[in-house]
This record gives sequence, C-alpha cells and structure tokens, in this order.
Amino acid sequence: MMRPPAAPGSKTDYNALRAPANYVPGLGRGATGFTTRSDIGPARAGPVGGDGDEGGAAAGGDDDKFDEFMGSDAGMFAGGTYDEDDKEADRVWDSIDNFMDERRRERRERLMKEQLEKMRADNPKITEQFADLKRDLAQVSSEEWEGIPDVGDRTIKKRPRFATFAPAPDSLLSKAAAATQLEASIQDGLATPAGSTTNSDLTAIGEGQRTVIALKLDRMADSVSGQTVIDPKGYLTDLGNMGISSSSEISDIKKARLLLKSVTTTNPHHGPGWIAAARLEERAGKQQAARTIITEGCEKCPTNEDVWLEAARLQPADMAKAVLARGVANIPTSYKLWMAAARLEKDEVAMQRVLRRALERIPGSVRLWKAAVELASEDDARVLLSRAVECCPTHVELWLALARLESYDNAKKVLNKARQAVPTDPSIWITAAKLEEAQGNVDMVHKIISRAIKSLQSHGVVISREAWLKEAEGSERAQPPAILTCRAIVKEVVGLGVEEEDRRRTWMGDAEEVARRGSIETARAIYGATLAAFPGKPAVWRAAAALEKQHGSRGELDELLKRAVSYCPQAEVLWLMAAKEKWLAGDVPGARAILAEAFAANPDSEDVWLAAFKLEFENDEPERARAILAKARDSPTASTARVWMKSAIVEREAGNNAAQRQLLDEGLRRFPSKWCETLERWSAVRMTVSHLPHCSLV
Repeated sequence: MMRPPAAPGSKTDYNALRAPANYVPGLGRGATGFTTRSDIGPARAGPVGGDGDEGGAAAGGDDDKFDEFMGSDAGMFAGGTYDEDDKEADRVWDSIDNFMDERRRERRERLMKEQLEKMRADNPKITEQFADLKRDLAQVSSEEWEGIPDVGDRTIKKRPRFATFAPAPDSLLSKAAAATQLEASIQDGLATPAGSTTNSDLTAIGEGQRTVIALKLDRMADSVSGQTVIDPKGYLTDLGNMGISSSSEISDIKKARLLLKSVTTTNPHHGPGWIAAARLEERAGKQQAARTIITEGCEKCPTNEDVWLEAARLQPADMAKAVLARGVANIPTSYKLWMAAARLEKDEVAMQRVLRRALERIPGSVRLWKAAVELASEDDARVLLSRAVECCPTHVELWLALARLESYDNAKKVLNKARQAVPTDPSIWITAAKLEEAQGNVDMVHKIISRAIKSLQSHGVVISREAWLKEAEGSERAQPPAILTCRAIVKEVVGLGVEEEDRRRTWMGDAEEVARRGSIETARAIYGATLAAFPGKPAVWRAAAALEKQHGSRGELDELLKRAVSYCPQAEVLWLMAAKEKWLAGDVPGARAILAEAFAANPDSEDVWLAAFKLEFENDEPERARAILAKARDSPTASTARVWMKSAIVEREAGNNAAQRQLLDEGLRRFPSKWCETLERWSAVRMTVSHLPHCSLV
C-alpha cells in the first residue's frame, strides 16, 4: 500500500515512516547489527534426526557439508563424492599443467632474467654506482686523506635576499645575559650573618675548565700541521703493554666475560669459545683464571687439539709437559701435540724419543718423519728414511732424501722404487739424471731425460715447457752444478708447444730471458738448440757470440766463431769478429790467417780489405798496409772511395805528399761525387803541402 504523496511545502516526518526491509541501523557507519529474542520468536526444540534425516541436515547448515578436500563448498558439486576417477582426472590435469609449464619455463626464466638485468641496469643501487670509487679509495695515501678539506654546509637553501636587523633594547640583552648565568647562594648557617650570600657563576667556572683542557691539548699537538707528537710506530705496542685501568675498559671486559660465559655454557663442546674466554682473562691480567678456564675447556673438549695447545701455552714449562701428555692420551693421532711436546724438550735425545713415540702412533705423518730425520745422524737418518718411504710411499721428498744418503747402486734402486710408487713426478727422473752425471755417465743423462718425457706423457702428465726450463735452471744452480742434465732438459723440451714459424724468435727470447736471470748454461743450451735448427742465420751466431764474449772464455768464443764462419762464409761480420778476437788476444798471425780465409770467401768485400789494412797499419807494418791497399785499388770490385782515402792517409802518415796528392786526384777522378766528403776530411787534417789551394779540389 503506497502512501499518498505529501503536500507541497509540508515537512516529512521520517520517524513515522516504516523502515525498509533488511534495514540495519548504523550499517553505513560500520555497525554490524544485532538480533534480539523478539526477532527470532519464542525458543523451541528442533527435530533430532539420525543419518539421512533431512531435518538434521537442514539444522546442521553448511558445517555438515565440509569436506577435507573440497572445503565448505556449497555449490553444485558439494553433495558429490570424491572417488578414484576424480583423483585420476586431477593427476592427469596436473601432469598436463606441469608439461606446459616445463615447455615455457626456459623462455619465461630467460625473459624474467632479462627484465631483471634491465631493471638493475636502469635503476642501479647507490653502492653499485660508487663501487669503483670505493675500490679506488684503497690507493689514497694518509697524506691525501689528511689533505681532504671539511665539507661544511654545501646544501642549497633558500636564503632571504635582503636581511633586515633591528637593534635589540637593553632590557632584552640584560634578560638574555641573566638567562645564561646560574647563581648559587651558599649560606653557612650560623656562621653567616642573615641576609649575606656568596654568589658564584658556574658558567664561568665551566668555561675556565674548558680553557685549561684546551691549553693542555694544544701542548700535546702541533698547532701548525695538526699532527700529534705521539710516536705512531710504538703507539700500538704501548697499548698492548698498558694495563686495564679505565672504567670503560673494565666494563668491556665484563661484557665480554658474560658473553663468553654464555657461549661456554650453552655450547660447552665448542673449543674456540673456551680459548677466547681464557685469552680474555689473560688480557685482563688474571693468569690463574685463564688457566682454570682452559683446564675446564680441556675437560669439556678432550678431542680438540687447539684447546690442549692453548692450555700448554698458558702453563709453565714443567706443567705444559703434563698437559700435553694428557692431550696426546686423548688425541694420539694429533701430530701438532706431539711436535709441541718435542719442542718442550731441551735435550736432543729426549726430543728424538718423543718423536719416535709419536711415529709409533702416527706412522703416516710426513712432518714427524722430517723432524726425526733432522735430529738423527747420517746412519740413523738412513734407517729412518727407509722406514719412512714404507709408511709414506707417495711422498717424493722422502725418496729423494734417502737416495742422497745411499751409495750409487743403492740410490739407483731407491729411485727405481720411487718411480714405481710415484710414476707422475718428474723430480725423480731429474734426480736420476743428476746421479748419472755425477758418476760421469754422459750418455745415460740424455737417455734418462728422454725416457722421462715419454713416461710422463704415457701416464697423462702435461709437460709444461716453462716448468721444465725452470728445472733446467735449477739443475744449473745445484751444488754441484748439473750442466749435462741442464742441457739434456733444454734439448728435449725447448721445442714443445712452439710453432714452426715462431721457433727462432721464441728460442732467442727464452735465451735472453734466462741469461738476464743469471742462468748462463741454460741460455747457452738454448742457443745451441737454435743453432742446430738454424745454422745459416748469422743473427743467431752473433747473439751466441755476444753471450760467450760476456760470460764465456776466449777459447769457447774462438771455437764458436770458427763454427759460425764455416756455416755462414758470406757473413763478413762473423769473419771480422773472429779476426778481431784473435788480434785482441795478441795472435796477429792468427788474425792474418782468418782474414786470408775471409778474402777467399769474400774477395769483393770492402770491409775485409780495410780490416786487413787496419791490422797491418796498427801493428806498424806500413809496407804491408800499402801492398794490401794497392791490391784493393787494382781490384775492380774492391776499389772504392774509402780505399783511396785510406791510401792517401797512409802516404800522409809516411810524409810522402806527392804520392798523397796523386792518390787524391786519381780518387776524385774516379769518384767525382765524393769530392765533398773528401774535401771535409782533407780540411780536417793538418796538411803540410804548401800548394794545397792549387790542387784540383778547388
């Protein structure tokens, strides 16, 4: 039934209107409403039904429809049962979903990775932007750090363009002065007359104290450079020797003690906690407390060797032996405890006894064997090493030490056994080569090194050319030097891994490098291999000759140059080097013989003719020098401007001006383009010919 519309201008009484259906007062403001007894009617008992009772199902509501798999689903499938067919269907769909997910997983992950990298590139973190600058801070020196100015206030702030100030009145200034001062009135009871007080300005007292402290600090610092007068090198040492006196240090010790107490209580089998607690007490000066703590730690952690070592360190020497004895009883396989116990002994016999007992418990410890061998005599060391190689057959150093103590025949047997035990170690082969070299078996040295390369390669060992060249240098520096072993190693490995076209350049570079390191025999061996591969290269012969001249003997240099001119007869510089070395050695006839052979090999060489002339001229043989130059002038190929000039110089030295002028005129006639050079040389020498301006040079 609809209400009639209200008359125009009349007011509607909303309180008299009926509320809409399902209206809840205050619902728009967040109220939830409530239900009263009058809304639901009088109480009455509902029907009680069993299984399949429709009334009971209706009374139970949605709670009866709850399923472990479906939940409180009140939809169209809520009443159904979840049977094996449904499970099989779900498994099929799950497998399909997994298959589809695997098909697109790589692409999806790649896209996600690209998007993530792009996002990080577009929006890098502050730490990533300044990572390179932070790394560069490690290069900043302390002087540069001190020279960095203070930042100050560099922010951009809006400051008033025009600031106006007005003078403050006197009353305001007096109030401000009174506010910064604190007056204290002290009355002395009966001794002070009534009304009389003693005023003291506490602010002034504080200012005075700060001034005194500032003066003291200024005296301890350099007022110009700002650097303190405290020694920076001994500062940390002084701190380590200082005792704990300040309250802050005591407080830190207490805090650390409580923390470590918690660590040792919650985890008593943690050895580092006990060690840290003991060292804390030691730092605090409580040595006995530190020993007590570490003793308790030994009881809690009997299998921790570091705890036992710390306990032995904190105890005196006599007590430390007892501590280590308990330690090795709990950890008989700890070589550190046995070594520490041996170091506590002052007598070598006692140390040997401790080490031998340790080897009975730990026969596989190489360090214990080495320590025992170092203390033993030669015979005892041989016996110990024989037992050591049985217990540690894979340790090459023990095999080599035993081989050095044995005779030649026994050493060969030892090295053969070592090679069988450790077939991949090259040092065994090199030691065998040195052994043969020491016995004078030259051929065996090369055979052993060659077999070593083949055997190691057959066992899968990568032959490193650089490593073997270093072994060659080590053989050269050995005492006594193993020169043959060095040369054999170089011969076998110098060409490994080097391309055919790079051999000469690489080998000469290697020779120069090892020569700079002082390995002359290794460099000589490398040059020998290079000359064997490139006998017709004069540059290689010259480099080898330079090495022999600087580090070798004169005989070796002469022999090398003799071989050089036999392989390179057209290399004039090699002939001249050989003749010069003979001349410098005082063997003038030998130099003449070499130059004669050079004439036969290079009859048209100007340098050879002039070298022969110089040899005779410098040895005061002017007639022989004239004869050589005359033959050179008569030769159609050797007659050069230099030959004619040298001829004129010989005549000048002899004082024969007419012959000198004749030679110069003839030389200018044959070589008209050389008149400038000739004129310069002529004017540079003092001439005694009076009619020089009338010669044909002018």
